[in-house]
Amino acid sequence: MDIDGDGHPDLISGSWPGEIFLFRGTADHSFAAREMLKYKDGEIIDIGGGTEPYRGGQGILIRGFVERETVDGRSYVTYHGKRIESTPEKPVVTTGTASVVSAADWDGDGDYDLIVGNINGDVYLVPNEGTAESYAFGKEKKLMAGGQPVHVTERAGPCVADWDGDGDLDLLVGSDDGSVWLYSNTGSAKAPELAAGVRLLPSSRRSNPREYSKEAQRGSRSKICVADWNGDGRPDLLVGDFAQQRPGRPDPTPEELTKQDRIRRELEPLQKQYSALLQKLTGPSPVRTKEENDKLNEEMKQLREKMQSLQSQLPHEYENHGWVWLFSRK
Repeated sequence: MDIDGDGHPDLISGSWPGEIFLFRGTADHSFAAREMLKYKDGEIIDIGGGTEPYRGGQGILIRGFVERETVDGRSYVTYHGKRIESTPEKPVVTTGTASVVSAADWDGDGDYDLIVGNINGDVYLVPNEGTAESYAFGKEKKLMAGGQPVHVTERAGPCVADWDGDGDLDLLVGSDDGSVWLYSNTGSAKAPELAAGVRLLPSSRRSNPREYSKEAQRGSRSKICVADWNGDGRPDLLVGDFAQQRPGRPDPTPEELTKQDRIRRELEPLQKQYSALLQKLTGPSPVRTKEENDKLNEEMKQLREKMQSLQSQLPHEYENHGWVWLFSRK
């Protein structure tokens, strides 16, 4: 895509924190340093991001991209240009909204708009109110389909494409449970209207590790790309995922099983101790003073070292993988 009309392909990406990053294409076929896309008013696009009280005002929660630094033993985070000190008495905690973005000319006016999904399973339109050469993004609004907001279980991964070949753009959305949904455009290229969702792929989530196989199986967090993969003139579906499977190793011997059971019994009380200390540090009634905080952190460090030593002697029950699956259109 060429978001600024300079003839060089650009790259746009969502992020775990939530901001939308632009990497501008250059004349030498590389990319410039990242920049965060902004609304036309100059604010950084961070749908669902921001700061809010944490633990009843005893801390600060930030949803978004932060930079951390330590100066003279004091910890700071910087969020969208604002520098905030993090202390044991009022810690700064960070998380993200897991944005996924698809850039497309949603309203047929000749420039790129943004379709953004987030960790809550919602999908938004960020309209480009500028031009093909000079974008200017307006405030986001939830996309509607069949009279209801577009929504999947969690971690919406939108992709915009003409799925039915009628000349306008449809919406496909991957979900945290591995399913993929189609929202057909029953309007037009310039005035899109989405029908209620139709499930193209079923859920693939497995909650019990015993269900994991040694063979590759479709996983969760579906992320989609639509392309004519086999050149037959029909759009195919490429789906990336997050998957877990059992390692491909021989089953343990009886002696190995006995040793593993002993280690797990040794680990259990250490894990309970660690959870209790963590609750004191981050629970609803956390410790207040720096001395208490330092003491707890040291105790937790020692417990972590003991647990890691024991865990290193246990085989991994499963491994994390990311697969890409091809679904050819019939």
